[in-house]
Amino acid sequence: MSDNNFHDAIGEIEAHIEALTESIERCRKIALGSKISIAAGAIWFALVLFWILPFDATAFVAALTAVLGGVVLLGSNATTWEQTAAALHVAEATRADMIASLDLRLVSDESRMLH
Repeated sequence: MSDNNFHDAIGEIEAHIEALTESIERCRKIALGSKISIAAGAIWFALVLFWILPFDATAFVAALTAVLGGVVLLGSNATTWEQTAAALHVAEATRADMIASLDLRLVSDESRMLH
């Protein structure tokens, strides 16, 4: 494979790595939102349990939905996060292997002198 093809392939892999990194960042945000949803529903349950807030069926269903939805979303997101992180690791290893296979030469400081 020529050096130009290697450079193009490495560029494609780097673009893929960037997309995977952005996907992992989205997973972090979703995980944070899920945890906030779970905490909000649990706090509401605690407030009703200790008679700080009056019982309301609609709010109860909303809190239950927040807790259960948060748990489901957190679990699903964790699986996606793990798969994306594994794909990122493979892409980074592939990029490192491709760079290592290039016949790079060391440029010394003496050759940079123009006079």
